[in-house]
Amino acid sequence: MRQSSGVRGPAGTSADDTAGAAQADGGVPAARKSGRRGRRAKKSDAAGGTSAGADATRGGGAGADGPRAEGAKDQGPSDSEAPGAEDSGTEGSTDSNGDDAQAAGGEQAATADTEGAEGAKGAKPSEGEATAKAGRKSTRKAAHAKKAGPKNRAAKGKRKRAARIARWTALSLAVIVLGTAAAGYFYYQHLNGNLKKGDLNLGDKQLDRSVANAAGQRPLNILILGSDSRNSKENVELGGAREDAGRKPLADVQMLVHVSADRSNMSVISVPRDTRVTIPKCTDPEDGTVYKKTDSQIINTSLMNGGPGCTVAAWEELTGIPVDHFMMIDFAGVVSMADAVGGVPVCVDANVYDKDSGLRLTKGSHKVKGEQALQWLRTRHGFEDGSDIGRTHAQHIYMNAMVRQLKGGTKLSDPGQLTDLAEAATKALTVDKDLGSVKKLYDLGNDIKRVPSERITMTTMPWVSDPLDPDAHVIPKPGDADKLFSLVRNDIALDGKDKKSDKGPKPTVPAAPKGAIALTVFNGTGTAVQPPATRRASDIAEFLVKAGFTKATSDSTPRAQADTTITYPKTAERPDAEAVAKALGLPESALRMSPTVDQVTLVIGGDWRTGTKYPKTEESEESDSSDEPTAGATGDGKGDGNGKKDDKGEKDGDNKAPKSSDPLNGNDTSACMNVNPLNRF
Repeated sequence: MRQSSGVRGPAGTSADDTAGAAQADGGVPAARKSGRRGRRAKKSDAAGGTSAGADATRGGGAGADGPRAEGAKDQGPSDSEAPGAEDSGTEGSTDSNGDDAQAAGGEQAATADTEGAEGAKGAKPSEGEATAKAGRKSTRKAAHAKKAGPKNRAAKGKRKRAARIARWTALSLAVIVLGTAAAGYFYYQHLNGNLKKGDLNLGDKQLDRSVANAAGQRPLNILILGSDSRNSKENVELGGAREDAGRKPLADVQMLVHVSADRSNMSVISVPRDTRVTIPKCTDPEDGTVYKKTDSQIINTSLMNGGPGCTVAAWEELTGIPVDHFMMIDFAGVVSMADAVGGVPVCVDANVYDKDSGLRLTKGSHKVKGEQALQWLRTRHGFEDGSDIGRTHAQHIYMNAMVRQLKGGTKLSDPGQLTDLAEAATKALTVDKDLGSVKKLYDLGNDIKRVPSERITMTTMPWVSDPLDPDAHVIPKPGDADKLFSLVRNDIALDGKDKKSDKGPKPTVPAAPKGAIALTVFNGTGTAVQPPATRRASDIAEFLVKAGFTKATSDSTPRAQADTTITYPKTAERPDAEAVAKALGLPESALRMSPTVDQVTLVIGGDWRTGTKYPKTEESEESDSSDEPTAGATGDGKGDGNGKKDDKGEKDGDNKAPKSSDPLNGNDTSACMNVNPLNRF
């Protein structure tokens, strides 16, 4: 074994001890080893190291630093090592958060033991014992410090753990809250990303919005389109006709949803896809292609002229109704929506099989979903006379039933199904840019939801055969179609339960003198296919000035509307508006009260392009005088389609949809489609 060289290192340790403290395998601080050497020296002294002669007699003449002393050193740790000093020193060197007194006690014990070992060499027994006693005292203090240390550390550890728990709990809650908000935000953005968007109107001119009512509310007009697009594998599989996969889509389903200004009623007008109309000039926003105006095409081809915005332009030209928004859905969208609401109940009055659409149903009621729902909406040969007219009636039954499903709320109470519906709806839709967010769609849905089912009326544009192609196409029926469009333009419910015009509260003051009535005249005769009639506003203003309305002025700001109107801002000014209407020969129905104007305002519409006196129009003939009666769906809420009276013996009124439009009430659950005899089994 290696012996001490007698050279002292720092703090009273030998050079060997200092080197030993640095060894990786020992890993013991120098103070600890110094303490051990002191204890070993003390034991050697007690064993007889004070007399060299005694050592020589026992061990062959060796001195205190000889082999005998080495033997004493080797057995020291097992016989008399003080665990308190060793543990104290170790604790003080490893626990950075330990008790300061404990660490100091360990250092004090190590120093005392080292000094005791040094004093033992060559000192008197009494001095060595005193020094050893001091070392033992320091060791006891260190042991006491060790006992107190764990309690203090435990208390401090508990406080630290509590603080850590509090911090992590707060952080976790923040992450959960923020994570939930982020998830909601990202899902909202995901749904927004599902929506496809397009320009509202691709024509050269868009009609002005509907005039607001006395409460400042405006009607909503939304064009619903069903596309036969086969631009995806799924649509090709659902729609068949694989040879059409590369062509531009057609708008085979077209219905205008009109929600009244006060949200008390809703009217729906379907236009058969085979209706020949004037399609205005449209510009494709994607590639800049300009499609010329045409009056030889049917309305479903308008979708090919740049997209749904061209169909909107064609509708405004046809009906004179300003369109606020559009929504378009394809084959796959119909399927997913039907599945999302759990199916839609429909009815047929006989067994039906249409090999073209694939629809096959037995007589009675069925809940159609998935591909079968699409077959129902596409079938025409299977219903009525096999034309597109029967298809519109089937679509009305389907739409009414779906509205009742959604208003019933059965599917909306399940979060999973609600998510499915949101996914299906947003993926299925192409909308105009002003409606291009989930928030706007949600607000619109809430707006429409206020309409009671019994105040919803579904109609089909009254029609007659097209003289240019009577076997394939139809055109709007003069009189009846005009009446239907006019009722919607004037925000009059098609169920006949509204007044023809909203006169507002009766004024209590007479009209002001003509010369004191301030009024502005606008030229609104321009349409999507006709330029404004020249000088209409200035001509009428000059006429009024000559008639005594000396404050009448014209405004050249472009306007566009189908009907001529006189709008006034307050009830007290209605007599003034009536005086202007009387001077021009305008009917009382032309008057509107709206806070959107500052004074009496006259807009000359497309119905008055010439002259200074409004042209008198005869009341339209009864719809049942048509030479071509239509065969509608049967049900309690419908007329027979060819008689002058409905089921209650009442004639069509001025404030009611004409019979030739085959009106269907939204609450009519008895409606059942007539099956074409050629498609029964």
